[in-house]
Amino acid sequence: MVNKVRMGQVISGLVVLFMVFDGVVHVTRVAPVVDAFAQLGYPIRVAVPLGILELVIAALYAIPDTALIGAILLTAYLGGATAAQVRIGADLFPIVFPALLGALLWGGLYLREERVRALIAAKGRMRC
Repeated sequence: MVNKVRMGQVISGLVVLFMVFDGVVHVTRVAPVVDAFAQLGYPIRVAVPLGILELVIAALYAIPDTALIGAILLTAYLGGATAAQVRIGADLFPIVFPALLGALLWGGLYLREERVRALIAAKGRMRC
């Protein structure tokens, strides 16, 4: 049986790979990015800064010492992506995909990071 830390690393690795791919296509401004930015109503000049931001945040998430802040920042980034899709009335998949990616990034972090598991367990024991 694969241990939970290894499974968390695999899940987190998949999230990072997707985010790096997405960041690179933003930086290179390939045709689908240009089309997507036009559809979303964003000027193409923000594609490169957003791509660089995405790459930096993905790196923060990939590094164990900064993974928690990376997860928080990626959650914010993905929330913005979801909001942009909702704003234009996109189909279900483009709206739900960032949320699914967010769930994977937190699931991967939970499995690979004892401190996150302890924090969630402690929160579950607290009484309000």
